[in-house]
Amino acid sequence: HITAEKETKNMTTATERFLKYIAVNTTSVDDAKVYPSSPNQKVLGAQIAEEMKAMGLTDVIQDEYGYVMGTIPATRDKGPTIGLISHLDTSNAVSGGPIHPAFVDYQGGDIVLNKEQDIVMTPSAFPCLNEVKGKRLIVTDGTTLLGADDKAGVAEIMTLAERLLRPDAPKHGKIRIGFTPDEEVGEGTKFFDLEKFGAQIAYTVDGGALGELEYENFNAATATITIKGVSVHTGSAKNQMINAAAVGCEFQSLLPEKEQPVYTEGYEGFYHLSSIEGSCEHCEMKYLLREHDAEKFAAQKRKVEEIGRKLNEKWGSGVVTVSIRDSYANMRPIIENHMELVDEARHAFEACGVKPIVQPIRGGTDGARLSHKGLPCPNLSTGGYLFHSRYEFIPQESLETMVDVLEKLIVGLSK
Repeated sequence: HITAEKETKNMTTATERFLKYIAVNTTSVDDAKVYPSSPNQKVLGAQIAEEMKAMGLTDVIQDEYGYVMGTIPATRDKGPTIGLISHLDTSNAVSGGPIHPAFVDYQGGDIVLNKEQDIVMTPSAFPCLNEVKGKRLIVTDGTTLLGADDKAGVAEIMTLAERLLRPDAPKHGKIRIGFTPDEEVGEGTKFFDLEKFGAQIAYTVDGGALGELEYENFNAATATITIKGVSVHTGSAKNQMINAAAVGCEFQSLLPEKEQPVYTEGYEGFYHLSSIEGSCEHCEMKYLLREHDAEKFAAQKRKVEEIGRKLNEKWGSGVVTVSIRDSYANMRPIIENHMELVDEARHAFEACGVKPIVQPIRGGTDGARLSHKGLPCPNLSTGGYLFHSRYEFIPQESLETMVDVLEKLIVGLSK
């Protein structure tokens, strides 16, 4: 490995920015009582806002909620006002820092991320490595995630901004940039002011492998299962004890075994047990419910509620409580009325020699919620792989190519 510090002189602009942004730990926090959910999101946002001002963007703000917005003024009086959006936070699935990035000129085989801790990335475990032979990969030391989701998107947008503000830049319409907090905990658009943002169309830059182009996503909800047990000495427990943790295991066993993330792909939905904490007296479980099809999504919710009723019939009324909260909806019905946005993105990828990968998002983006609020917002790749993981990586070439793609897209939309 070659450490990032030794490579700084040879970095191109998008990579330099990316390395700077991932140095700030912006892990978001579930169920926080403040917004944004972690203070460093505002710290990074403030740094980026200052960078935007120094670069020459206008109307730059960071509001009380941590949203950062700015304008690249139009140099051509044509086309709609275009929004580009990425998020500042990173997932709490894996430690968010301190991040120690490294570079690997990858020619195939295993990548030893951390020799001392025996953390190794192998093509057999991660076949996506076969797609990036010959590329220069930015990886972690195996103790944290990398932060390409979505600081790669932020770096790509900011590098595009610098490029478009140069005197010799191609002509383009008005562009609005927006960076959001707390996307990873489903709150990225909670206080997003569409009127203040002022875009007519937009894209999130929050996807994976280079070329990904997405305009449909899961319908999503979180189911919280609360189980009240009765603790009695095991020696006299017969017909008296209700082991909440064991009832939780029973709940899991009644869900379809093959409808879990590890068994599903493409349009297939799932029930994902994201957390469980329990004892004999009390147990709480959280499930992510995901389905592209609205009817199947409704059936998932009914299934979870039905299991709760079944267990209450067995163990007693009120032992199991099921609470379901919707997170976001499939944006496809909205984007189908604006397919020119997908077509322009496809052309931009192709113009840069990148094959478009049009596929459903097996998750969600800020764009899904914004689309339903009236701002059509498909999703574009960042170039990264294995998000929410200590094995996360991004090819340096993809970081730079996405800046070219965004430039082609903006110019195409401004004609």
